[in-house]
Amino acid sequence: MQQFHLAQINVATAKAAMDSVIMKGFVDRLDEINQLADKSPGFVWRLKSEEGAATISGFEDPSIIVNMSVWEDLESLKNYVYKSVHLQLLKEKNMWFNKMSDAHQVLWWVPASHIPSISEGKEKLKYIREHGVTEFAFNFAKNFPSPSNL
Repeated sequence: MQQFHLAQINVATAKAAMDSVIMKGFVDRLDEINQLADKSPGFVWRLKSEEGAATISGFEDPSIIVNMSVWEDLESLKNYVYKSVHLQLLKEKNMWFNKMSDAHQVLWWVPASHIPSISEGKEKLKYIREHGVTEFAFNFAKNFPSPSNL
């Protein structure tokens, strides 16, 4: 049994409200993309609202949406993000989201039984913005092995 799983949070600033015409292309694909994640090898958990929505506003600014999930390992998350239909949404993200000047994604290792909170994710995001990439908070470009693999 694995001792650690990989948590990730990413945030984006929507160009308009989720029920707007501008966001329709993104919103229309959410169920498909989330079902793909749920069925992907290595998927453990993803953040959902009480109503089941996958994108949540966890900041004072309601245009900032949060996506958070946990995966068995880095390779599983990479495969979902970059080697599945999800990649199409990444390529089209500028249609729906404003470019963020700060880091908008962070990865970190959690004990396998741990489900991270939004506040934990925000703490990791703040950390990577202030201190850069470390074993505590990292990204796809510069990542670190699971503590159990050290």
